[in-house]
Amino acid sequence: MNRKQKNIVKMITMYAILFIMFVVIVYPLLWTFGISLNPGSNLYGAQMIPENWSFVHYKWLFTDPQSMYLTWYKNTLIVAAASSFFSVVFVTLTAYAFSRYRFVGRRYGLYAFLILQMFPVLMAMVAIYILLNTIGLLDSLWGLVLVYVGGSIPMNAFLVKGYFDTIPRELDESAKMDGAGHFRIFFTIMIPLAKPIIAVVALFNFMAPFMDFILPRIVLRSPENFTLALGLYNMVNDQFANTFTRFAAGSILIAVPIAIVFLFLQRYLISGLMSGSTKG
Repeated sequence: MNRKQKNIVKMITMYAILFIMFVVIVYPLLWTFGISLNPGSNLYGAQMIPENWSFVHYKWLFTDPQSMYLTWYKNTLIVAAASSFFSVVFVTLTAYAFSRYRFVGRRYGLYAFLILQMFPVLMAMVAIYILLNTIGLLDSLWGLVLVYVGGSIPMNAFLVKGYFDTIPRELDESAKMDGAGHFRIFFTIMIPLAKPIIAVVALFNFMAPFMDFILPRIVLRSPENFTLALGLYNMVNDQFANTFTRFAAGSILIAVPIAIVFLFLQRYLISGLMSGSTKG
């Protein structure tokens, strides 16, 4: 084959792979959305494109007195917003300290961050349960926030620290010569320049409570404290439950706040990709 034919084969292969990935990602979403529009509750009789589609399940989630969907949604938004905010605060402060200061135990602290990333969260479930029960935060949204924030620090701090290292230290020295203190340098120089990586940390920590099931299952006990993942699971796991179409409707609505936050942070994410491609 000549060079032109090789390029054509490469292009066809690339588009074929992209098409397969698109189908794998979009096909389950289309099925879930189609199931949510089926007026019945039977999963086996549901169709991807229903003949008599209806928004009755969405209406039930928000208006029926027996539905706790709004409570679960509110709980998840509280946990997601609090986890995202406090994770950004503690992660940026920790990363700034490791990036700009030299202190006893700094190297071992970085090693500890690397080691902590290697172990799955499941290994700490018993310890998390005992800790939250000891401090009285079991079956509490703030106990769940505490776990999410603490668990996000090792990996994200190491990530943000690497970004802070790319910011020239000459900017810090110039600010110090002008009389700026440590906190002023942090808030007026480091934070504005690190907005792209901070946006990434905020987005990932906002998404986690919407997707996670294991931690809420261990920490939360009362239905009024459930998050969306746990509440929707119990909706279809109850004995003789046949609410898969309602479950599909509730699952589709989970994407709404995540999409809004993603669109709000999109310009920072794009600028982060662009700056990462130009830095040597």
